[in-house]
Amino acid sequence: MSSDDLDQHFTCTWCGATAALAPDGRRGHCPSCLRVRHAGCGGWAVPISVAVPRTGDWALVHRCADCGELSSSPVRSDDNQLLLVRLAVRPLAEPPFPLDAFSAFGAL
Repeated sequence: MSSDDLDQHFTCTWCGATAALAPDGRRGHCPSCLRVRHAGCGGWAVPISVAVPRTGDWALVHRCADCGELSSSPVRSDDNQLLLVRLAVRPLAEPPFPLDAFSAFGAL
């Protein structure tokens, strides 16, 4: 890699993957593990959810493992698609309440 190529990439200190910076020179998270360093406390922010704002673009929601603060960053085209889908279907696969409770209501 040339020095120009190195200026356009970073190595994730969590998973070790090398990733390209966004065209604006910034990147909100690692495209491989989807984690990010929380600027406020330096802890690791873990992806906990996918949000879809009114624009229709996907965003990752992160929670800092150290201080608990929530943040978000836009999903990029080179992000790990398997992890994104896992986050998106998580509420259906692991609902926060027992689905058996609905059987008491009968068929709708």
